[in-house]
Amino acid sequence: MLVNRRRSAFTLIEVLIVVIIMAVLAATIIPQFSSSTTDAKNSSLKFNLHTVRSQIELYKANHNGKYPTLANFKKQMTEKTDINGTQTGELLYGPYIQGEVPANPFNGSNTLVAVATPGQVPTAVVAGGAGWQYDESNGGFYPNNTEFFNQ
Repeated sequence: MLVNRRRSAFTLIEVLIVVIIMAVLAATIIPQFSSSTTDAKNSSLKFNLHTVRSQIELYKANHNGKYPTLANFKKQMTEKTDINGTQTGELLYGPYIQGEVPANPFNGSNTLVAVATPGQVPTAVVAGGAGWQYDESNGGFYPNNTEFFNQ
């Protein structure tokens, strides 16, 4: 007595068709996710810029028209200060930023570096990997990443 056993498996053609369909789907979906990531980083960058810039202006209003210095930016923005921007005497002002200076979402750094030309809006990244460029002469606060300058 012969038993007819039929294998239930996919043929090579069927497997290839499934692989091709998956490749087409991946080619159309993956670029949408990468642009979503960039969009999220841009939104976060704009929010951080708006927040820090407004807090720098509030600092200026509380400290007789003086902007935070680059050397003491973190302390002056995240701790209480006196009218001169120091942590001595009567500490009436601040903190303007809770915790740390926010990180630049494109490079993950929250450190600051001086703008290349004080008094002018920067046009390129300053080397060194800092997250932000700061101009203490006018309170200018800018991202330090190539994506910002290539828009």
